[in-house]
Amino acid sequence: MLHPAQSKDQDRIFGIAFRVLEQAIEQRAFPAASVAVTHAGKLVALKALGRFTYDENSIAVTPASVFDLASVTKVVATTTMAMLLYERGLLDLEAPIAGVLPEFVGDDPRRREITLRMLLAHCSGLPAYEKLFLKAHTGEDLIRELLRVPLKTAPGEHAEYSDIGFILLGLALERIAGGALDRFCQREVFSPLGMLDTAFNPPAAWKSRIPPTADDKTFRKRIIQGEVQDENASALRAAAGHAGLFSTAADVAVFAHAMLSGGRPLVRPETLAVFTRRQKSPPGTSRALGWDTPSAPSQSGKYFSPASFGHLGYTGTSLWIDPERQLSVTLLTNRTWPDCSNQAIKEVRPRFHDAVVEALNLK
Repeated sequence: MLHPAQSKDQDRIFGIAFRVLEQAIEQRAFPAASVAVTHAGKLVALKALGRFTYDENSIAVTPASVFDLASVTKVVATTTMAMLLYERGLLDLEAPIAGVLPEFVGDDPRRREITLRMLLAHCSGLPAYEKLFLKAHTGEDLIRELLRVPLKTAPGEHAEYSDIGFILLGLALERIAGGALDRFCQREVFSPLGMLDTAFNPPAAWKSRIPPTADDKTFRKRIIQGEVQDENASALRAAAGHAGLFSTAADVAVFAHAMLSGGRPLVRPETLAVFTRRQKSPPGTSRALGWDTPSAPSQSGKYFSPASFGHLGYTGTSLWIDPERQLSVTLLTNRTWPDCSNQAIKEVRPRFHDAVVEALNLK
């Protein structure tokens, strides 16, 4: 159970950290931000800053605001589903993906070598990204294109962060579980943790609480609000393994608290350790299974321990967890508004994380 925030103290304790975000909003790194910090089993900060857009008349962000998590979906939903299936003996990390998705093999015999572990560790040989949505008129079209994406490198030889691999992983997990990723996660992850403001394809009633992520002038030709920013996830028209989960900072903090509790009540500590330990191969990788670990330099800043694990999202979201410090930091923004050209979040994130650690005297 995550104990409530000491809100009367948070502005004093985290004043410098909050100022980092206020200045970022002033400098238009992003219009909206919502943050949650947990330490030693308590929610010690929950703060919302900015407005939905840069228009001074737009809606003010509150702790109830719901953000498009983008690739943080990969850990909160997809990797957690994989952990649950692994713990139940249904998922063998060394099993070839072809055993679950035989239609993936095609004409390249190397595809038979790709394992579920390789997809989770981003070393399958698949490319980082493909604009599948440009060729897909239906979700079935997108899956057909996905299954044909050629390998960029030999499996297991090179670590390259791959959305393509995680869309594929999501499909494989659905096959293994015998049901849709979103329904599985709702039943087995979000509901047990009481994450009531977390969902794929959020209901229309939530739209007024969701900051927009893009003014899409090329693909969908509309403002993207209350629907997934990622075009491939949008074209799939179903829950995708790589992006599309929406949540509040408080709900993500509840999930982080479970991870800091050794995975309980979802999975055993031994299972969490398998997935959050940095992989030994390919050489030089920073990846765990699904999760990332701090590299140098890291978006987690300079203080998070080598035992830490986390993930970033394209829309300007992130979650970093340090079991040694019993610390988690959730930062949700919509830095892709009105378009994805602004990369200032890359400077803001580490400064914010460092300020949080310093505020708690955890250096």
